[in-house]
Amino acid sequence: MLSREEYLAAWSRWHGGADTGAPVVRAWLSLAHALARPLAALPPLAATAAGVVVAAAAVGPAAAGGAWLLVAGLLVGLSGLLDSLDGALAIGTGRASQRGYVLDSVVDRLTEAAYAAALWAAGAPGWLAVCFGALCWLPDYLRARAGQAGVRRTGPISLWERPTRVAMAGLTLAGAGVVSGLEVPGLDPAPLVVTVGAAVGALLGVAGTVQLGWWLRGQLAGPGTTDVPIPD
Repeated sequence: MLSREEYLAAWSRWHGGADTGAPVVRAWLSLAHALARPLAALPPLAATAAGVVVAAAAVGPAAAGGAWLLVAGLLVGLSGLLDSLDGALAIGTGRASQRGYVLDSVVDRLTEAAYAAALWAAGAPGWLAVCFGALCWLPDYLRARAGQAGVRRTGPISLWERPTRVAMAGLTLAGAGVVSGLEVPGLDPAPLVVTVGAAVGALLGVAGTVQLGWWLRGQLAGPGTTDVPIPD
């Protein structure tokens, strides 16, 4: 198993030279590395599959409401840890591959769709849950398309990276579970908390997408670049 610093450097190489110095990113990756060390013999694919199952399992408790929302929040957080664990296992033990890299990206998008479904099931308006989910997908889609256009760098760490998405969904659901037992005349506090949390997440998604888009604007404006779209 690679040391933490070796793992951070390898993770950066696999992610287009992404900066691992940001406190949130470094803490998230360091936690994944610490979890992976005693589990080095575990196949990365097992953690990947478990992450999808756990994320999907959060929808049921979210729909049940009440104290079950706490369970939904914990499941979202656990799915995020499992997602980081599979990458730490693959990179830290030298088992990373291009196939696994693509699979991990697909699984991330599926789990984020589950987070959006859980927020909707817990009381967020459908349109807002869809916006939350779409803004989880959009930055990574932009990076993927920019990569096809020749941009080899991942770009800046935005306000709306994977750890932030997991934290917003998990804390929103758990927070709704905490207030679900409160008696407020004429108001059900749990759906309100879910709605506000989903709205804050969507706003962060917009800010992160704009931040990334501004950086890509400079990267895609090199010599010979035109504004004519390339057909799919």
